[in-house]
Amino acid sequence: MTTPPDPADLRFPAESMLTEPVMGEQIPVDDEVTARPGKRRSNSQFRDIWLRYRRNKLAVVGLVVVILLIVTALLAPFITPYDPREQNLLNAIEPPSAEHWFGTDVLGRDLFSMLLYGLQLALLVGVLTMLGSLLIGVTMGAIAGYLGRAWDGVLMRITDIFLAFPYLIGALVIVRSLDPGRTKGVGPVIVALVILGWTTTARLMRGQVLALRESEYVEAARSIGASSTRIVVRHLLPNAIAPVLVYAFTSIGVAVVAMASLSFLGVGVSIDTPEWGQMISQGFRNFGVPNTSFLWVFPSIAIIITTLAFAFVSDGLRDSLDPKLR
Repeated sequence: MTTPPDPADLRFPAESMLTEPVMGEQIPVDDEVTARPGKRRSNSQFRDIWLRYRRNKLAVVGLVVVILLIVTALLAPFITPYDPREQNLLNAIEPPSAEHWFGTDVLGRDLFSMLLYGLQLALLVGVLTMLGSLLIGVTMGAIAGYLGRAWDGVLMRITDIFLAFPYLIGALVIVRSLDPGRTKGVGPVIVALVILGWTTTARLMRGQVLALRESEYVEAARSIGASSTRIVVRHLLPNAIAPVLVYAFTSIGVAVVAMASLSFLGVGVSIDTPEWGQMISQGFRNFGVPNTSFLWVFPSIAIIITTLAFAFVSDGLRDSLDPKLR
C-alpha cells in the first residue's frame, strides 16, 4: 500500500498531491484547471473587461457603430450604386431622390457613393495614423520612462518641440513639403499626422512607466538578471498600455477630422478622390444657394458619427480598464 505524502513535506511537488493514489484510489484531476490555468485566467480577465464595458450603454452603441462603419467600408465596392468618380454634368447638384439617395455634386457625381468611398479613406488614414503614432510614442515613452536621467531629458525635450507646433498648421507645412503637387495620394497626409500625433502617446507611456518601474515585480525581474528590454516588453508594457490604448481610439477620430480639415483647405488627397473634407469644401462654395445644403450636410454628419463612435468606444475602454473599477 502506498503511503500518501505528507502535505507538510516540501520534498513532494504539489502535482503529486493530485495524482498519487491514496488507499488504492485515483484522485480525479481537472485537466483544464491544472494544464491551462493561464488561459482560464486570461479568459476570465477578458470576460470581466467585457462585463464592465457593456455597462456603458453609449460605449456599446459606439462599438456597434464602429463595426457597422468597418463592414460598410469593406463592402463599399459592392453596395455603391454608381462609380464615385463618374461625372454627369446634366445631373449636377440634384437634390436627394430615389435615383440618387443623397443627391449629386457640382460635377454630377453620386454623393452616396462618394460618402462610402470617403469612409474607406477616412478609416484607412485613421487606423494607420493611430498605429504609426503608437509605434513611435510607445517606444519613445518607454525608453524615457525606464532609463530616465539623460535619456528622459533628451527625449522629452524632443517631444516638447513637436508639441510646440500647432497641429493643423504643422500638418499643412509637412504635407505641402512632401507633396506640393497633390499627386502622391494619402501617404503624405498619414506621414504628417503621425509626425505630429505621437507626442501625447509618448507622454502617457512615460508617465505609466515612471509609476511602475520601481514595482516589486520589476525589482524581482532585475534581481534574476532580466535585461532591460525584457523587463520593458514583458513586464512594463502590458501593465502600462491601458491608458495608451484608450487614447489610441480617440486619436482615430482626431485623424479623421484632421484629414478632412486638410482637404477642406485644399491640401492632401487629389481633387478627384472622394473625400469628406473636399465634399464639404465643395458644398460651402454653394453656401446660400437654395436647396444645396445637402452638399455639405451629409459629409459633415458622416464625420460627426465616425468621430463620436470612436470617442464612445474610447470612453468605454477607459471605464472597463480602470483598475479602480475592478
